[in-house]
Amino acid sequence: MILLKIFDHINSKLLLIYSNEKRIEYLRKIGIKIGKDCFINTMSFSSEPYLIEIGDHVGISHDTDFITHDGGIWCFRNEIPDGDIFGMIKIGNNVTIGAHSIILPNTVLGDNSIVGAGSVVRGKFPDNSLILGNPAKVVSSINVIKFLYFQNPGLLMTKKLSASEKAIVVKKHFNIE
Repeated sequence: MILLKIFDHINSKLLLIYSNEKRIEYLRKIGIKIGKDCFINTMSFSSEPYLIEIGDHVGISHDTDFITHDGGIWCFRNEIPDGDIFGMIKIGNNVTIGAHSIILPNTVLGDNSIVGAGSVVRGKFPDNSLILGNPAKVVSSINVIKFLYFQNPGLLMTKKLSASEKAIVVKKHFNIE
């Protein structure tokens, strides 16, 4: 059993060096429902990956953890010796989840939402939400965030540039030689 856990951990870390498509192929194989046009940069999908559903056009940053069970039941092992608690996780369409976030059981993220880095998320969140904190809560509408992005002086059109081309544009913008 311990060797199997070690193998799974090594396998998860190795999959991060493969392409996004290979990671998604593997995650679908272990039971996660994943929509189209997703970018997934984590391999931490709990011991019940089949309880996780990810919509279309979802971006998940590195070191995000999806947890589908509640280990707190350990405190009640004397009274509930064989019990375990599970919950599903459903991520809507067009959602971004920031780095180092934790998505807990029984969580539903609405469409067009952003989860800020480091958030601990549990519960049902409506469409078009900016979700932040520990515990995470809705702090703004996504429309406000979109407005702020368009006004941001750091907004640069670099998405289709190579790394070296991007470095030139960013350094020039910030007057770095």
